[in-house]
Amino acid sequence: MRTELSFAPTAAIATEMLAVFAADTQTAKGSDAKPQPTPLTTDPKIQAAAATVLGTGEYKAGANETVLLHAPAGIAAKRLLIVGLGKLAKATAHAVRDGAGTAVRFAKPRGIREVAVVLPSSEGLRGAAGARAVAEGVFLGDFDPDTYRTDRKDQSIQSFTLSVAGEADRQALVSALAEGAVIGESQNFTRSLVNEPGNKLTPTILGQRAAEMAEEVGLKWEVHSTDKLHELKMGAFWSVSQGSAEPPALIVLRYEPEGVKDGPVLGLVGKGITFDTGGISIKPADSMERMKYDMAGAAAMMGAMRAIALLQPKVRVIAVLCAAENMPSGTAQKPGDVQTAMSGKTIEIINTDAEGRLVLADGLTYARQLGATHLIDAATLTGAISVALGKIMAGAFSNDDAAYGRFESALAVSGEKFWRLPLGDAYADLIKSDIGDIKNTGGRWGGASIAAEFLHVFAEDTPWIHLDIAGTAWVEESRPYIAKGPSGIGVRSILAWVRSYE
Repeated sequence: MRTELSFAPTAAIATEMLAVFAADTQTAKGSDAKPQPTPLTTDPKIQAAAATVLGTGEYKAGANETVLLHAPAGIAAKRLLIVGLGKLAKATAHAVRDGAGTAVRFAKPRGIREVAVVLPSSEGLRGAAGARAVAEGVFLGDFDPDTYRTDRKDQSIQSFTLSVAGEADRQALVSALAEGAVIGESQNFTRSLVNEPGNKLTPTILGQRAAEMAEEVGLKWEVHSTDKLHELKMGAFWSVSQGSAEPPALIVLRYEPEGVKDGPVLGLVGKGITFDTGGISIKPADSMERMKYDMAGAAAMMGAMRAIALLQPKVRVIAVLCAAENMPSGTAQKPGDVQTAMSGKTIEIINTDAEGRLVLADGLTYARQLGATHLIDAATLTGAISVALGKIMAGAFSNDDAAYGRFESALAVSGEKFWRLPLGDAYADLIKSDIGDIKNTGGRWGGASIAAEFLHVFAEDTPWIHLDIAGTAWVEESRPYIAKGPSGIGVRSILAWVRSYE
């Protein structure tokens, strides 16, 4: 997608579709207070063109509400799309991101390939934060999951212009637009990986895709397989792999900015189960096809590393991605088996479908061995997180308030929704094993916290954050601003967390 920044008068921009945001500026309360939709632009010609529909009372500028005007008077654009942000007081950069995505999702099925978006003129949105949000939203809205349809029609947006009116810090806006494009493209990179079927994205192929991306953006990389797992004594990781004819992949990506020799080393660890049958503890057939998404944690870390390499924060980062298939076979591990993790801890296998925590156990240990001083992992780890938080928020856990405080601040930048859940000895007691050190499940109740406490054993005292994205890594139904399918959650938040250590 071609992107450009225009400081020309907005009404003079010749484009197939010009999108302007509107907000409800009504401040009165009560049953008689009617919505007051107001276009967020200072261009009088845009205001005049929008007034014809905004004055009817039919359009209320609700969040992602749209109305289209053809051949608007006094405007060079062929079409004017008005996109609602809701109440002005709630019109944040996150609402703008969704609104920009809505504009693109509106354009695509109508054959519109050229879009210009007006940077909102309201306080807090007319600067770099607004510009970055618009760019992110445009790229995220452009993604569709219909990769393998033989009748697929390319509906991609080919040209995007961000229109800025009035006085502005031009260099800041140029940087913000470029940054937003990188972040949007990196999140889409993650989404494209998660979208791949298990037969098209085996652990080996995931390793190849990681290496290709690393070469493209300048990351150092290593991809290992079975022999390396045995050399490192990664018994937990290998135990998941042993039931599949597909070999595992241990993927290491390194970002080492020039001149940075001291300070923290951030370890990003991702669960990369490219297909999960549950193993011997096999899953029900209903919706098992969705289990191609069980590598969304590793994909999020790959997308974050892509953005990190391109945006170049001054902090060292290592990513360890543990990719495997979890399959039932004559060589698969069985409930009751005892495995020895890389750390030396012994694990009693209660349920082979609790496999993600096993690969992460060795991934966390290896990241620490490679020098990581702070850890963050991402995984589609438990169904229990969806029971707790629904499909609205992802779960977050941490053993360190300072590290988590940085992540909480990162959420204000990313707009992604995470909720911190508890850890503690009461959960740790539930995974004590009679035959080994720990067991890989601890009963039905509190499953997300129990799984997190299992990982805590391997993070030890290293500042660590665990992200359980099982309920939010897949968008169940299309929304105005994003297609049904992989969400790419985690990329923006992990990136913002990493940049907080610069």
